Amino acid sequence: MNDEHVLPMVDISLLESADVQDRMAVARQLDRACRDVGFLYIRGDQLNPQLFAQLVETAKTYFAQEDAIKLRSYIGYSENHSGYVPIGEEQFGSGTFDLKEAYDVNYDYLAEDGRRPLLGPTLWPDMPGFKSAVQAYYQHVRTIGRQIFGAFALALNLEEHFFDAQLRHSPSQLRLIHYPFNAAAQDASGIGAHTDYECFTLLFPTAPGLQVLDKNGAWLDVPIIENTMIMNIGDMMEILSNGRYLATKHRVKRVSEERYSFPLFFSCDYDYVIRPVVEGEKPRYQALKGGEHLYNQTAQTFSYLKKKVASGEVQLTNAVPLDSFGMNTAGESA
Repeated sequence: MNDEHVLPMVDISLLESADVQDRMAVARQLDRACRDVGFLYIRGDQLNPQLFAQLVETAKTYFAQEDAIKLRSYIGYSENHSGYVPIGEEQFGSGTFDLKEAYDVNYDYLAEDGRRPLLGPTLWPDMPGFKSAVQAYYQHVRTIGRQIFGAFALALNLEEHFFDAQLRHSPSQLRLIHYPFNAAAQDASGIGAHTDYECFTLLFPTAPGLQVLDKNGAWLDVPIIENTMIMNIGDMMEILSNGRYLATKHRVKRVSEERYSFPLFFSCDYDYVIRPVVEGEKPRYQALKGGEHLYNQTAQTFSYLKKKVASGEVQLTNAVPLDSFGMNTAGESA
């Protein structure tokens, strides 16, 4: 870790070492950062700058198109919650909408059997080079995420490959998010305060704007550090760790320049039941079905899904409020 940064810094290079003690050393650093803050920077030899730069150029080309072209791939047309998300589609709070547009890419599940609300074929836009560039980045960061799952297993005193069997067809989503320049948006939210629904998130942003809620209830700006990613704990890892790690609320504020952000949200397989896995502790959380929770939270956020719920086309089972995890603005556990 590095005290000069607002957030801890963890070098994950040794997760590729053949020596388990090297991997354990990274796991201990990761454990401390996630216990103390829940948000951190990661750096490592694994990160491929060329794929990151290629993704930025692909996103710039895509979002520069006319709205009518982008709306041909509107997320409401998809089978697995993928596609174009126009400004105003997504809303975490009441009364306002997020000042951003996005393209969401889910795990491209092509098999006919085993499809779920978030597990199916991805809706790709008709733009040359988009699919290949985005899939290359997705697979690259997904591989890093699997290494981090192994580090979490070690940190929680589990067998290192504990999570492997639960990551075969996980609906882990990559978002390509564009915050357009808007001179009047300097005091407006780009994304409202929320926790992420999944296990953890690996984020690549191109400009400042992200803020994190610390344990004292204060919002901290998260600066950009070259050749790093930003990582945070989500709802499901809070449950799996039995509260050892808390999902951390965050938001995007003061968007005074054009900004791109690329979070990849790591989940377990759709039917995996999320419950505390720490041995010797009394469970502090009720078990929940991972995919069901993910879909429920998503359906409380996106306009096209809210309409389906309101019409009765979609019924949510065991849904919990969006702010059920992490800390509130008083620094208390939700």
